Amino acid sequence: MNGHRTVALIVAAGRGERSGSALPKQFASVAGRPMVAHSHAAFVAHPAIDAVVVVTGGDQFASLEAALGPVTAVAGGETRRESVLAGLEAFAADGGAARVLIHDAARPFLSTAVIDRLLSALDTAPGAVPVLPVADTLATAGETLGAVVPRDALVRVQTPQAFAFVDILAAHRSWTGAEPTDDAQMLRAAGGAVLPVMGDTMLEKVTYPADFATAEARAGGRFRVRSATGYDVHRLEAGEELWLGGIHIPHDRGLSGHSDADVGLHALTDALLGTIGAGDIGTHFPPSDAQWKGAASDRFLVHAAELIRARGGIVDFVDLTLICEAPKVGPHRAAIRTRIAELLAIGEDQVSIKATTTERLGFTGRGEGIAAQAIATVRIPEAS
Repeated sequence: MNGHRTVALIVAAGRGERSGSALPKQFASVAGRPMVAHSHAAFVAHPAIDAVVVVTGGDQFASLEAALGPVTAVAGGETRRESVLAGLEAFAADGGAARVLIHDAARPFLSTAVIDRLLSALDTAPGAVPVLPVADTLATAGETLGAVVPRDALVRVQTPQAFAFVDILAAHRSWTGAEPTDDAQMLRAAGGAVLPVMGDTMLEKVTYPADFATAEARAGGRFRVRSATGYDVHRLEAGEELWLGGIHIPHDRGLSGHSDADVGLHALTDALLGTIGAGDIGTHFPPSDAQWKGAASDRFLVHAAELIRARGGIVDFVDLTLICEAPKVGPHRAAIRTRIAELLAIGEDQVSIKATTTERLGFTGRGEGIAAQAIATVRIPEAS
């Protein structure tokens, strides 16, 4: 049983018909990645969250996998309430949980601080929601402007909303009223108290076309740009296959090393790890470990990118220079670029592949080996 867990449920089953996007808005790009990827990464990176389930449309699983890779997902219903219940039932079937956070994918920029405040509030109540004060004057309206509505006791309610799992599951299972606007409304109707905690302006919902531009502007102030370099060298030897930039290249010799010795991917991996201060490739995949003998280096590169995304980061651009006399890189440049873009889940226009020689000087000039140098530029969220 998993009744001690804290879990997160992301609702990403909508069609986004008001967003103006060709894609459902949860899969549209915001700040360099699909919208749903931002909050998913925030939950995955939080040390108190034990599991994350994404509720998506029954015909949207392929889009979800393209956005996030393999994740735990369930099919939603016709309404938001039905989708949330489907996610809660999935957790219940897996042994339940102690606490659950329910979040709308259309609020991408979720901070650690908001999650912390919500979980702390659950120590004293079965429900908690992030709220912001109402700054604008409020009034009734018809053909002409009506009376001003006092705003002192009003707040704007955001997500994620946090609950004792058994209480919100029971509230959902027993609901018979009109479609609710949020889950806190259902817990209150069942007699449960809901505490407000301070929300975050970064959690504004993305609904209309203009909201995407606003979200991009918010993201610009939320991220810190980092760059780091990587460098690697491997010896050319007879009897080895030559893997370069994730591509098998026919050649009379190949690179020798504990893994497949793909010098290009090794340099890129070190550059990416450097942007988050996560050591180097040997830290994560030590050559003393037999499981990495002959391993494909694309696993190393994907791992580094996943570590960045787990921090809520975005890979913006990578640049790789291959240094050798032979083979000629030019005929393989496009294939290498395509492969690296696939591995990092970024556009080909975010990948630069260059090649040079050392004018027959040094070990590369003598054809004894191949060297590679790389630089990666990423964006990492500011500490919350």
